[in-house]
Amino acid sequence: MITQIMIVIASVLMLLGVWGLLSRRHLIKIILGFTLLDTGIHVLLVAIGYRRGGTAPIFDGDLSPAEALARAVDPVPSALVLTAIVIGLAVTALMLSYAVKMFQHKRSLMIDRNKELKW
Repeated sequence: MITQIMIVIASVLMLLGVWGLLSRRHLIKIILGFTLLDTGIHVLLVAIGYRRGGTAPIFDGDLSPAEALARAVDPVPSALVLTAIVIGLAVTALMLSYAVKMFQHKRSLMIDRNKELKW
């Protein structure tokens, strides 16, 4: 049940992010759309790695290697999410610094007002 709820939340976040990326002309709103899309992907990866009643994949007295396949949570999606969060933060910071420089030079954050960036 929780996995389906997380997948629905992830789908809504990703759809809102794609809508924000494609329908907006203001650079800050585009950056927010990217951030929503990125967060939706993170939630989806966490939902994929979730196991009901699962335990940490640490082999000790409570979890033997034979029980690990049945009880342990997959650590790979969690590691991917942590890496993706750091990369998403760096990309968002880069986009925001670009928006600041664009505003300093053009006094506008509207994409349509920057003609020299078009092909």
